[in-house]
Amino acid sequence: MKKYNIIDVLSHIGKEIELYGWVDTVRDHRKIVFVDLRDRTGIVQVVGGEDFKTLSCEDVVYIKGLVKKRPDKLVNPKLATGTVEVETKSLKIITKAQPLPIPISSNGYDVNEESRLKYRYLDIRRPRMLRNLILKSQSTLFIRNYLSKLDFIEVETPILTKTTPEGARDFLVPSRLQKGNFYALPQSPQQYKQLLMVGGIERYFQFARCFRDEDPRKDRAYGEFTQLDLEMSFIEQNDILTLIENMFTKLVAILFPEKFISQSPWPRLSHSDTKKKYGTDKPDLRKDKNNPNELAFSWTIDFPLFTEQSDEDFFHGSGKAKFAPSHHMFTAPHPDDIPLLNTDPLKVRGLQHDLVLNGFEVGGGSIRIHQSKVQNKVFDLIGFTAEQKKQFDHMLEAFSYGVPPHGGIAPGIDRFLMVALGEPSIREVIAFPASSGGKISVMDAPTPATNEQLNELGIRVIV
Repeated sequence: MKKYNIIDVLSHIGKEIELYGWVDTVRDHRKIVFVDLRDRTGIVQVVGGEDFKTLSCEDVVYIKGLVKKRPDKLVNPKLATGTVEVETKSLKIITKAQPLPIPISSNGYDVNEESRLKYRYLDIRRPRMLRNLILKSQSTLFIRNYLSKLDFIEVETPILTKTTPEGARDFLVPSRLQKGNFYALPQSPQQYKQLLMVGGIERYFQFARCFRDEDPRKDRAYGEFTQLDLEMSFIEQNDILTLIENMFTKLVAILFPEKFISQSPWPRLSHSDTKKKYGTDKPDLRKDKNNPNELAFSWTIDFPLFTEQSDEDFFHGSGKAKFAPSHHMFTAPHPDDIPLLNTDPLKVRGLQHDLVLNGFEVGGGSIRIHQSKVQNKVFDLIGFTAEQKKQFDHMLEAFSYGVPPHGGIAPGIDRFLMVALGEPSIREVIAFPASSGGKISVMDAPTPATNEQLNELGIRVIV
């Protein structure tokens, strides 16, 4: 007999069916025992006898039974399967469950987060968390299919790469074969995707893992996160904005039918005007902020290419450079403003675009610099030394062999889902996130390395 999901009972009334799942609740009515059986598709009431009295919550069981229609007065409108029940013919207990260390019957917001992350495999069983992960899977599948139909090529880029000064702290990985040297985990695939454009890919995307050693906050996961990374050649800024607007509009309509986008087309707001009017470059444009189903997308554009450099300069630590990149060092200046690079860099507009949703930046991108001369000028303005420029020799050399104009964007999948679902933290849409203190859920990482491991790598730890 075929194994069915619980939701399949609705189409098998009057037939015998085999089900596997977890015991959600047990209600002992002496001669009759009612069990709510749960799998990822739903819950169904199962009716049994004396053998059901040994069951406890979260036991994993096999049930063979007859699907019967419930009398009208016994229909449970709270369950999708509430019009039927299963009369048990055979029961097998596959595994017994001990009492759970955390409750999973509630939405979980009232449960200590440290405990939830320690027992994340149990936390995922709660319907809200399962819904979030299903929607994440459906969202990435939708995007993959949407872009593939537009002739985008999905390409994976390396996880082990080179440390370069790009804005956040790198995670470093020691090399066993080249002692004393280190790989870096990528903050983003920025340089690789630009090199793919040099390679003639023209339309690239991937769901990229990004690694940044920066302080966590509710909309930023510590350590690693997922972004849709996308790059195109021979395009202008409007092409990127139009593509993303069309794609997310359709995604919301299909996967979030209860939501509505309050403004279409999405507003395109200049950085200076937005800061003056709203005091932020990521304004919340919802018409009714008490309406959880309203999604207000907007674009912020016309950013300054540079900001004034603070005394503490992340890139070189000298404090001598007058300018820092507003976005990143590969953002192209507005063509009309290129002469200002020599006279008044702070007036140069960058071809940057930020995707904003309900007051959160959920994506950012730009048209890229594709001329070596302009790239070198930007390096000079942000105070790069000759040694620091050498870290990008591979980029500058690649650009010398014929590089197309190109640009892209990287919406954060986790952050988009957090905002769209109204979750209080980005950790609510990640299966195994790190805690706010940097501890990885379940695994209790990071942990010390053994002396044998350190000796093999040629590393000595000083605490």
